[in-house]
Amino acid sequence: MLQIRSLAFNAVFYASLIVQMILWTPIYFLSPRKRAWFIPRFWSRSSLWLYEKIAGTQSRITGQENLPEGSFILAPKHQSFWDTIAFFPCLDDPLYILKRELTWIPFFGWYIKKMRMIPVDRGSRSKALRMVVATTKAELARNPRQLIIYPEGTRRPPGAEPAYKYGIVELYKQLELPVVPVAHVAGLYWPRRKFLRFPGTIHARFLPAIPPGLGKEEFMARLIGDTEKACDQLLVEAAAAKNPPPMPPTAVKRLQELRGAGKA
Repeated sequence: MLQIRSLAFNAVFYASLIVQMILWTPIYFLSPRKRAWFIPRFWSRSSLWLYEKIAGTQSRITGQENLPEGSFILAPKHQSFWDTIAFFPCLDDPLYILKRELTWIPFFGWYIKKMRMIPVDRGSRSKALRMVVATTKAELARNPRQLIIYPEGTRRPPGAEPAYKYGIVELYKQLELPVVPVAHVAGLYWPRRKFLRFPGTIHARFLPAIPPGLGKEEFMARLIGDTEKACDQLLVEAAAAKNPPPMPPTAVKRLQELRGAGKA
């Protein structure tokens, strides 16, 4: 049954993406940019609704009172495709940094360009970072937006050792904006590189914002400390659920460490 529901959800999810992009195209591209956001938001909400109804996985996002007004940086954990679509309905005008190759995809790439996202050529990291900082500053000067960046850069399994990149530090310093960490363990339910979708409740939490102006080391220590502590709590919560999802080796190891430290 798990395999059938997972297969059904994957098929419906991608079919919905393609059909909605085609059907919404005239309205999307004729609407002003900010007004057109209702279409990606509708797709996100409908996708999460399908996820719940077909795969049996609910999405719960708390801590929205911690989101500042105007521009800020949102820094989620990156474990799953879920965390790339679940948060932007909560934001006024999100701004993503993404791979340049995504803009080459028909329809999908056109949608991205409409929203003035920031495509990056990841061949030269230092050059890409300078370009991102300059482009983001110019974009935020035009409109207050919420920059979404994944501090670890790539998807990592739940419970894995943190591997935060320097880019988030440079953006924090150069943009002088508050940073809102986001904790979750979505990778337990929507794993990377697997088609299985496990039932349960994905709980994501917006944490209190880190104010601008901290030193680089202090900022990074707080970002990692706040995020990982909250992720540990959510991992323990998921493991204690009535029907917990399967735990990958990284999550099992982390739970053992937490139990040994008396935190689980």
